[in-house]
Amino acid sequence: MKRVLITGASSGIGFQLACDYAAEGWQVIACGRDGDKLARLQQHAPHITLCPLDMTDLAATRAALAETSVELAILCAGTCEYLDHGVVEAEKVHHVMNTNFNGPVNCLDALLPQLAAGSRVALVGSTASLVPLPRAETYGASKAALAYFARSLAQDLRHRNIHISLVQPGFVATPLTARNDFAMPMIISVEQAARYIRRGLARGKREIAFPPLFALILRLTARLPQSWQRLLTQQIAR
Repeated sequence: MKRVLITGASSGIGFQLACDYAAEGWQVIACGRDGDKLARLQQHAPHITLCPLDMTDLAATRAALAETSVELAILCAGTCEYLDHGVVEAEKVHHVMNTNFNGPVNCLDALLPQLAAGSRVALVGSTASLVPLPRAETYGASKAALAYFARSLAQDLRHRNIHISLVQPGFVATPLTARNDFAMPMIISVEQAARYIRRGLARGKREIAFPPLFALILRLTARLPQSWQRLLTQQIAR
């Protein structure tokens, strides 16, 4: 039986992925900070193994994952905070960077030593890292750092035949995006997001960005001069 480890499994995309992989017959190790929310998974799939874990704690992450060997790891835990009116609040920045970047790095530190050749790790970033967006300094920077790290790590792990996939979703209807106070173009459900991710990983794709049209628009925008990008994103924000 194939084994998959999923972080952020207590809600949103991670929760849906855990349910879907369990339904396909995978042995699922579900990680999350909130043990009570994590326990809800077993109502949907009783055979899921729960692993309460705060991945921002390096020592705890090493201890929890020290002997974990899986064919697939999907690191999708994350958070979001916005900066308003250009006021830089360091606490928010540190919190988001610690969760969205340092957390996955801690998991990689703990998991990589025991991963076998042919294993795959998926790092869930965001299409928000493709272009500078108003208020998204902290979130976008954390996901941009993760994207660079993933692409570089993929090159350095080729000698071990361990594969890295970068996942870049657009807007997905989750408890996290439910807090947003602005329109979210082309938003999709967690079920749709999980299908994109599972399909892409099954095909061995290095980068999985969705929904496709939204990702294409942002990629094309990223090719424009910075002045044009600012005009376009300011119009979108309004």
